[in-house]
Amino acid sequence: MEIRSESVGLRSEKLGGLSPVIPRKRLQVWFIRVCSSILVWTCLVQLVAVGELWHPRFITGNYTSNGFLKVSCNGGLNQMRSAICDMVAVARLLNLTLVVPELDKTSFWADPSDFEDIFDVRHFIDSLRDEVRIVRRLPKRISKKYRHGVLEMPPVSWSNENYYLQQILPLFNKSKVLHFNRTDARLANNMIPLELQKLRCRVNFQALKFTPQIESLGHKLVHILHQRGPFMALHLRYEMDMLAFSGCTHGCKQEEAEELKRLRYAYPWWREKEINSVERRSQGLCPLTPEEAALVLQALGVDKETQIYVAAGEIYGSERRLAALRAAFPRIVRKETLLDPLELQQFQNHSSQMAALDFMVSVASNTFVPTYDGNMAKVVEGHRRYLGFKKTILLDRRKLVELLNLHQNGTLPWNEFTVAVREAHEKRMGQPIRRRVIPDKPKEEDYFYSNPQECLCEANNCDDLLGRGNSNSSSVP
Repeated sequence: MEIRSESVGLRSEKLGGLSPVIPRKRLQVWFIRVCSSILVWTCLVQLVAVGELWHPRFITGNYTSNGFLKVSCNGGLNQMRSAICDMVAVARLLNLTLVVPELDKTSFWADPSDFEDIFDVRHFIDSLRDEVRIVRRLPKRISKKYRHGVLEMPPVSWSNENYYLQQILPLFNKSKVLHFNRTDARLANNMIPLELQKLRCRVNFQALKFTPQIESLGHKLVHILHQRGPFMALHLRYEMDMLAFSGCTHGCKQEEAEELKRLRYAYPWWREKEINSVERRSQGLCPLTPEEAALVLQALGVDKETQIYVAAGEIYGSERRLAALRAAFPRIVRKETLLDPLELQQFQNHSSQMAALDFMVSVASNTFVPTYDGNMAKVVEGHRRYLGFKKTILLDRRKLVELLNLHQNGTLPWNEFTVAVREAHEKRMGQPIRRRVIPDKPKEEDYFYSNPQECLCEANNCDDLLGRGNSNSSSVP
């Protein structure tokens, strides 16, 4: 019995000895949890701080939405790109929730692409999260409420913040959804708050990223070109839609001029129908022909062995019109000649997606030369300024037409023609310069997206970079 009692006593002692261990273990677990929580929160705070450095807030991020803004963009890829930047700025100004923009499917190009077919929609929404609330589509409750239609209108072109605050914002007192059915050039170039100008840049340079498929093929094109040496991107805007729209028929056969005129009459939104081609060309309002482009590049001293990437769709007149350019510069290439047809197959009949590839190559090129100052030329120019003022030769077409006419009629010898062309373009190589402002004539002044000076320097060093005062301002009659 004594032995049994002793063993029981020993067992009791051992069990009793465990009782203080249990709270000690609980204390250790509690301590570890507290330390882990502190560590996690410290990391989160640091991540937020780093995020603020990389994504600075131009405007206070939190706001109560006044309603939903739907937008239908019109035009080609780069016109729509600029419009999207503008509409994000308008949505921010008015504290609106922006619905992912609809792209034009009814224009000359009839491209069926949606926003997400061209741009990375997730990146677009996430990268602007601290600025503007963006949704893929209207919430079901809102769609149901406005199933019979929403207020639809085009905003006034080249409008400033007062127009949107005084004319557009009050409309949301009656309806919580507004649809802008046209978006081209609906925000002024100048006299816009600095925060909104910087937001336009943030959308353009950071938020509007192409889809992985487009980015991948675009980078492949650039890699192929760089492997072959430095290259020039020539935006040869000698395409059917541009010639029909502008009425420019210089160098065309009679039947081609008639075809272009019929096309112009077929599209009701091209308002000008009867156009004097000779007069328009003399005013510098026509794209250079491929033959003229060849002469100008030679006059500028471009080496015959220069690799030239033609950033354009189908040239009007095809290879017949490219013959002179190809004779002058044999190393002419296009995306169709650099890539396997199967690689481009997914982009066929999608002109905006094809234009996105040309856009990427043009931005990456060693030298960019647009033969017409359309939307792509302007937006690429602005991107190249943003990337460190990469060489962009901005052709003075009015002066060039005058010189070309003199040279081609035998009045101006080649040597003198060359000197005159080079002198005319000494200060047109994409150097830093202030945007030209023409009060009350927004169509004639410099486009914001071609020279977004507010985003190219800080206020305290802009004078050093761009020159004191607005050296490029003008009151042209």
